[in-house]
Amino acid sequence: MIEILMPRLSDTMEEGAISAWHKKPGDPVEVGDLLVEIETDKATMEYEAYDAGVLQDIVVPEGDVAQIGAVIARLADGTEDPAPDSGRTVVPHPTPPPETGGTAPTRRERLFATPLVRRLARENGIDLDGVVGSGPGGRVVRADIEALIARPARETDGGADAGPQPGTVPAPAPAPASAAEDRASATTPGPDRAGTTAVPFDSVRQVISRRLTESSASVPHFSVTVVADVEELLTLRADVNARLADAGRPTVSVNDLVVRATAVALREHPGINASYSPEGRGQTLLHERVDIGVAMASDAGLVVPVVAGADRKTASQIAVESKELAARARERRLTPADMAGATFTISNLGMHGVEQFTAIINPPEGAILAVGAALPEPVAVDGAVQVRRRVRCTLSADHRIIDGASAAQFLATLRGLLERPLLVLA
Repeated sequence: MIEILMPRLSDTMEEGAISAWHKKPGDPVEVGDLLVEIETDKATMEYEAYDAGVLQDIVVPEGDVAQIGAVIARLADGTEDPAPDSGRTVVPHPTPPPETGGTAPTRRERLFATPLVRRLARENGIDLDGVVGSGPGGRVVRADIEALIARPARETDGGADAGPQPGTVPAPAPAPASAAEDRASATTPGPDRAGTTAVPFDSVRQVISRRLTESSASVPHFSVTVVADVEELLTLRADVNARLADAGRPTVSVNDLVVRATAVALREHPGINASYSPEGRGQTLLHERVDIGVAMASDAGLVVPVVAGADRKTASQIAVESKELAARARERRLTPADMAGATFTISNLGMHGVEQFTAIINPPEGAILAVGAALPEPVAVDGAVQVRRRVRCTLSADHRIIDGASAAQFLATLRGLLERPLLVLA
């Protein structure tokens, strides 16, 4: 018997959710067959079989979550003990409720709920002891909990002779409340308040929440902003794109030019292209490579694919690679390799009309650049007022390894490149 374990599909992955099984128990499995789709903190990825056999049983069903290394299925390969119960997980059926009244399942039966279900129940104040599952063998599944979350409280109290129904929980008798509790309930919104909808985190949002909370709490951030005149950059981009379009080649976005300019500036200021290490008394890790993560929004949440060696690529090469990564992000086809190893990150909200913002560092990187929209502004040029398009770039840096002067010098170099765009294209 071969145990199929939840694999580690990204460097930040701690657990994975089963998105879809492509085999069912009893199906033959060959090496290389698509076995299951797993949703990680970054994307949904296909997992192929490494061994041949017959799928014996599925331990983690679709929609449920398992930790890395947990058994998610078992494959019979002809080496298992012939005893009928060998190598299998037997899930006892819950004790049926009495014909009248009904009792809550025992604690042993309540354990037939996945970690995801238990977390949803805990976050929404639902006691699993009183929930009758609608899944196989009485398992409490995600749909049962979501039904309870969506159902008004008055609907969870069935008739006296009805007994518990799948996905329901008996409504407890209200306990007397103190005057202080009455005042609190009148001012504090709860999950059962009208007009409030609870949207449980998926695995991507859960990891985003955890990592950014840790970064904000543990990394001493500071931010520095410069304003760059990008009138010449945008004019040059329009001319270049017209020529590229005539040649049938992909055009270049403003963000592609920002990535290229940032990569050149990082090569000149290696102290910004760095990470913090707690080894010894603390260390600054200076990276020889310039691999820039580009934050992108997707249906699965925020993803950060990486343009590797951005300092050695032209703006056109960066444009082609960025478009390919964006397409894979939309289709949830990004691989761990696509999102690993960034030494610096750029987050650009300019296309959404955002003028300026501050981004949170993505550890172990030492800095992140937040880029706003290029907006027309009146500025003094040679003693006269002109309307020029300008963009605000804000660097958030880890003060353990980057000082204010270093951040300012990096931004000055970046501003100079954006204002003299031929240097970016060179």
